[in-house]
Amino acid sequence: MKRSYSTAKMNQVSFENTFEDYVEIGDSLLMNKKLRNDKLNKYAVSVWEKNFKDYKREEDHSVYTGSTGIALLKLLIASRKPETEKRQILEDARKLIPTYKLNKRRITFLCGDAGPLSVAAVIEHRLGNDTEANKLIQNLVELGDGVLDIDANTPNELLYGRCGYLYALLFVKEHIKNAQIEDEFIKQIIDVVLKCGQHMAKSMKLTSKVPLMFEWHDSNYLGAAHGLSGILYLLLQARRYVSEDALNFLIKPSIDYLSSIRFSSGNFPSSLGKERDKLVQWCHGAPGFTHLYCLAYEVYNDKQYLNIAQECGEVVWKRGILTKGYSICHGVAGNAYTFLQLFKTTNDQKYLHQAIQFAEWVTDYTTSHEFHYPDRPLSLFEGLAGRLYLIVDIQEPYNAKFPGYEL
Repeated sequence: MKRSYSTAKMNQVSFENTFEDYVEIGDSLLMNKKLRNDKLNKYAVSVWEKNFKDYKREEDHSVYTGSTGIALLKLLIASRKPETEKRQILEDARKLIPTYKLNKRRITFLCGDAGPLSVAAVIEHRLGNDTEANKLIQNLVELGDGVLDIDANTPNELLYGRCGYLYALLFVKEHIKNAQIEDEFIKQIIDVVLKCGQHMAKSMKLTSKVPLMFEWHDSNYLGAAHGLSGILYLLLQARRYVSEDALNFLIKPSIDYLSSIRFSSGNFPSSLGKERDKLVQWCHGAPGFTHLYCLAYEVYNDKQYLNIAQECGEVVWKRGILTKGYSICHGVAGNAYTFLQLFKTTNDQKYLHQAIQFAEWVTDYTTSHEFHYPDRPLSLFEGLAGRLYLIVDIQEPYNAKFPGYEL
């Protein structure tokens, strides 16, 4: 079916969603799945062959916009290939990460040196080079030498802070079962994050409302990339290292506080004091919060959290075809993961239908649907690699995970 969109002006943030709603008629979605997968696979093969099969390393080594992001894409593709094809893809991925060039200035997975070190370690492990993998893991641990200094000028958010470093450690432990990363070290990082959050909430006289609050660049952000929801989501994913008291008396009340400050639409503010209900993207707004509330439902077995996650899904379905474009961070590809997360949580085919609709929109590229062309057009979080990551990931929806955020 040919899609039509309302005429959008440059100051608008989304196109009108004219997709067909899901109608449950037997196994209609499943019957159409092969046809749709064939279309997505054709797109994936074309993009891969033209742009990434022989991709060359860049000076930017980050996961977010640099060559390690392409290595992470290749790591995903290798995991979906037969054994006869995996090794060459992994060897190509390894060449994209010059770990000897890292400057140790940033500590996080997405924007710092922790990303190249952790992704390289997993690649070496899968290639059978555990001695090299262990060296990289040791370098990753040493990178965090100052992360336990609570008085250091270190933020706690995902892109540039302690939780971004925490993600890298958890990523390695997820993919390398015997990784030499001490549990106590992870517990200490979490303890510092919690203490920072308590201190900020106290200094702002917010403790009667919320026990944890954080600041980045003089703002109290709330979204996934820089804010409270992203920090809480990482802490919940690391819950085996978190005390019961912290889970029940610090993290849960903070999640409840976020619920209380939603807009009437079901969307969330980007930061405290922001009253404009504008942003519906992974980094700020309902898409990132969906992941938090789905996991909170799993951890606390409280149906209200699932209800909030589903309301976030409605927001994204109505307002998530963004004029910013196709990216993972602040575009339609990232928003598609909202529905994949809801599908995994509920097993409701409606959400798989919605994810596929967004993924198909991503394949129908036109500059008239991208008002803000990315500065790094091939990158994972701003560009084409993120679109391809989604298309590969959605082929196995139960295994799909938002890169750099979901473990």
